[in-house]
Amino acid sequence: MIGIVGGGQLGRMLTEAALPLGFRVIVLDPGGNCPAAQVGAEQIVGDLYDSDSLKKLAEKADFITIEIEHLDTHPLEVIAGAGKPVNPSPKTIALIQDKFRQKAFLRETGIPVADFVEVSDIAAAENALQDFGGKMLLKSRHGAYDGRGNAVVNSPQDIETAMASLGDKLYAEKFVPFKKELAVMVVRDTNGNVATYPVTETIHERNICVETLTPADIDPEVAEQAETFAKAVAEHLEGAGVFGIEMFLTDDDQILINEIAPRVHNSGHYTIEACETSQFEQHIRAITGMELGPTKLQVPAAVMVNILGKRNGPTEVKGVGEAEAVPGVAVHLYGKSPTKVDRKMGHITATGETLAEARERAVQARKLIDV
Repeated sequence: MIGIVGGGQLGRMLTEAALPLGFRVIVLDPGGNCPAAQVGAEQIVGDLYDSDSLKKLAEKADFITIEIEHLDTHPLEVIAGAGKPVNPSPKTIALIQDKFRQKAFLRETGIPVADFVEVSDIAAAENALQDFGGKMLLKSRHGAYDGRGNAVVNSPQDIETAMASLGDKLYAEKFVPFKKELAVMVVRDTNGNVATYPVTETIHERNICVETLTPADIDPEVAEQAETFAKAVAEHLEGAGVFGIEMFLTDDDQILINEIAPRVHNSGHYTIEACETSQFEQHIRAITGMELGPTKLQVPAAVMVNILGKRNGPTEVKGVGEAEAVPGVAVHLYGKSPTKVDRKMGHITATGETLAEARERAVQARKLIDV
């Protein structure tokens, strides 16, 4: 049995991938009838930070993994120390939880990142702003996601406001002009074998991923460099599983690593329809000692569009049948309620002969769906 800490949409899709492989799944999630439970996972209702609930999960499962990194790694270290396989390693999760430590780790291993420095007070932030040429990002070291925990600083006057909203334990990062945001899903198995998926372009609005385009429209040399860096990241991390490596392509065609996700990731949702082995099946294979599956695209192009909530209130799904009637379109709903503005309620993947065709299909399908 596979135990997953978290039972949201990623846990749901991991469950859907695990069951056909012959595994049972149990998840720990605070909400009743969580998305993973709706598709066949057993559920322990409990807080992700509750050591007793994590112990119950470990007692029932043969393999432990996560679908969210915002949790207490200490109980996971205890579970791993007692001999239960926990992947990725709790040490890796703890490293990635602290974005300043994550950046330092990347720099120490020779992987390119934007310049950054720890910030302890306003004076340190002002010095960083000057050193970084008058524009930078202030970032929370812990807990930030989907744009939360970040603030753009263009002047000394912005610093105090930003620090008040972000709290303590911050770092500053130089603002780097970029022309594309990219991502590579990379997998490492329990034997240390590493494989990458194709480079995808990610498009963000309000700091939330709204769309991915695969394969990314970039030079082959740039794609090769992106995959090389993704492999290097995975080879330096402890533990098995799928990792999402987010990157910037700068104006002068340099790759900079932005962030690591120690789990399956929104950037890899397209793999369900577009690749022989989805990122979710691959993660199950990686953590259980199975042989990794092929990662190549099976279609010329794939576009993923997130279905984000546009209002606050009860979930009312409409138009799925009409959307799935569009050629090459698959709709995935996550079973969440209520709907909220910008809440990830599902996603659409459209395949096609070209990115333009796949994108046209995805946009058409999205217009037909309401949640």
